[in-house]
Amino acid sequence: MASQKIENLLNLALDATPEERQKSLELDVGYDSEDKEWELIVKYSGSLEGVRALASRVVELQNEYAIITIRESEIETLTQIPEIEYIEKPKRLFFQVANGRRVSCINAVQDARLSLYGQGVLIAIIDSGIEYENADFRNEDGTTRIRALWDQSLAPGEGRIPPKGYEIGAEYTSEQINQALEGTTLQDRREIVPSEDRSGHGTAVAGVAAGNGRNSNGLYAGVAPRSELLVVKLGNPRQEGFPRTTELMQGIDYVIRKALEFRMPVAINLSFGNTYGSHDGTSLLERFIDDMSNIWKNCICIGSGNEAASAGHTSGIMREGREEIIQLAVQSNQPAFSIQIWKEYTDVVDISLMTPAGVTVGPIQEILGPQRFTVGQTEILLYYGEPSPYSTAQEIFIDMLPRETYVASGVWRLILKPRKIVSGAYELWLPSENVLNRGTGFLFPTEQTTLTIPSTAGRVITVGAYNGLTFAYADFSGRGYTRETNLVKPDIVAPGVDVTTAAVGGGYAQFTGTSFATPFVTGGAALMMEWGIVKGNDAYLYGEKVKAYLRRGARALPGFDVYPNVQVGAYGNIVSS
Repeated sequence: MASQKIENLLNLALDATPEERQKSLELDVGYDSEDKEWELIVKYSGSLEGVRALASRVVELQNEYAIITIRESEIETLTQIPEIEYIEKPKRLFFQVANGRRVSCINAVQDARLSLYGQGVLIAIIDSGIEYENADFRNEDGTTRIRALWDQSLAPGEGRIPPKGYEIGAEYTSEQINQALEGTTLQDRREIVPSEDRSGHGTAVAGVAAGNGRNSNGLYAGVAPRSELLVVKLGNPRQEGFPRTTELMQGIDYVIRKALEFRMPVAINLSFGNTYGSHDGTSLLERFIDDMSNIWKNCICIGSGNEAASAGHTSGIMREGREEIIQLAVQSNQPAFSIQIWKEYTDVVDISLMTPAGVTVGPIQEILGPQRFTVGQTEILLYYGEPSPYSTAQEIFIDMLPRETYVASGVWRLILKPRKIVSGAYELWLPSENVLNRGTGFLFPTEQTTLTIPSTAGRVITVGAYNGLTFAYADFSGRGYTRETNLVKPDIVAPGVDVTTAAVGGGYAQFTGTSFATPFVTGGAALMMEWGIVKGNDAYLYGEKVKAYLRRGARALPGFDVYPNVQVGAYGNIVSS
């Protein structure tokens, strides 16, 4: 069953055997093998009545998107419902971890003249949770600054009620959190609000955006220390703890609804991403985020990722009559991984793969759908895709699966043999470096177009990183532009190297990565919305207008003379004045 309503990766997953899914890094994401159910993202028009008759769970999001849970045997019937436009499976998300206030000019807007601290503006942290007991997120009287907390990871139980309209986790109000804070022991607090930030990532991100520095007498205060917080702890549906895009979409939908309920502008911080997709803003996740940016008074800030120095991307131009040979080093003990090839559908190309032992598979001609090959200790699962209703791009997805434990190590060669070329441009991506052995990567990588998804969405503020002490651009910071559309990304860069911020346990620590550059911009956006919306200077200072003001007010980063460019985007580092 291959349907044009279904994305390529889901079509391949539905064709794959249970053993292939289990080995793959990508194919089983979203599948529950015990219940034989899939969690899926659907774009629809009209009514979901027909879907509700098939699915065991339907979470209706805004702007005609939904997250559904459905038995695999019912997916073919799902595709026949006229109201269903397109279906995608979830993807895993990776946190972008790899003395910023002064260099970002935050101090300058918190003097007596402007006195901007984020008051009256919500900051939404959609991440690994927050240490709600931490003094940096409490008022002077000890009460919480968190207006609402949705912990998607909590199992159902007594007193654990999801937000209205959602079916996972538990929501806690500021009143419940304050009640928990009155407890004298950790056990007392956890009985009332059992949410924890086990990784500390969300706590650190929140500290940069909105910590008030109470644990340091104000020394390590964040950008918007008087903003109230909306917190979503993303669910951890897999053993390795990576959240999924389906949980993210529900989290964004939730914070927009809460901001509308509270009638407050909101700056949303997303400090994670993945490498799967065409990187041109056309996936359902990217389109959903762009749609959400049009609802209420919000500003969505997303990190550009840490993949620029990972050797996980390469690109080139094909010409008729000339083979393109792409070399890929695979280190010892490398489990399954995938390779994405993206090109324009107008270009017709045969593909061959040469193993480290010199055995060639192919040429593999363009036959839409799945193809399988076995060579040595490696099984190759390949899928030639079709364009989606939202993109002219064609994907060739290659899943490298070990027959036993590991993929054959050494240098693999992908040989592209053009038969008809109109555009000629091609891009290849590997999974995030988080799941690859060190040294597995392309031998001749390119740093451009290493933005992680969803920072490639058009209407968000995409944030790269630099070193706030040396003013050197961070070599890991994801670069633009977007594939084919050449949208200028990142929009701006902010300090992302050795950033001191709140840590779990009440102290402070240094963190590196675009994860920690992004909340500088999120906090800066909150200050701008306070000046404009809350203080009445500009009632329309949100969304694209915030992005425009940040770009115009930014100053050049030393060493960069030509703007815009693929590293620092529109214009240098952030300045909030």
